[in-house]
Amino acid sequence: MTAIAVIGANGRAGSRIVDEALNRGFDVTAIMRGENRTRTGKAIVKDLFDLTADDLAGFDAVVDASGVFDPNRLHEHSTSLAHLADILSGSPVRLIVVGGAGSLYTNAEHTAQLSDGFPDAIKPVPLAMGKALTELRLRDDVRWTYISPAADFQANGERTGAYVLAGEEYSTDDNGVSAISYADYAIAVIDEIERGSHIGERISVRW
Repeated sequence: MTAIAVIGANGRAGSRIVDEALNRGFDVTAIMRGENRTRTGKAIVKDLFDLTADDLAGFDAVVDASGVFDPNRLHEHSTSLAHLADILSGSPVRLIVVGGAGSLYTNAEHTAQLSDGFPDAIKPVPLAMGKALTELRLRDDVRWTYISPAADFQANGERTGAYVLAGEEYSTDDNGVSAISYADYAIAVIDEIERGSHIGERISVRW
């Protein structure tokens, strides 16, 4: 049985990833700072920065679905990923990161990103997430995979059971739409854990 831990399991993405994993028969441990509000009966109640190598040992994968939106704490996108990478360093445990769309490239040369066109008011979060990804790319001691959602990431979107797996570049459907529901994104995350091989890579998913 595949055993995973989901950090930020009470959140919108985390809770759907927990549900998808449970529905497929995974052994799921929820990690959060407060009360466990997920469907799994297994939980570690700790702040991400207090997690140790012993806490995460024995899992097949750890999913980082934590999020930081406080303008004064955006640096934690980098420091939290660095902490997880440090405690998983050299272990066989995969680190699956719930990423953002802003760092997807919009040209073949990979010199322009989707966030370049965002209004200044909303740029800080995608820029902080992009910086964290850039730093994660330097780690070859961790079995990481970064999964970016489509530009329109729909918390209450339907679960269609289908998605398109893409790469580093921003892509759309035939109508020019880049969208995915949290539920279908969760399917992609669990698929990657089950049968994916994108170690040390960023991938993206959309409808």
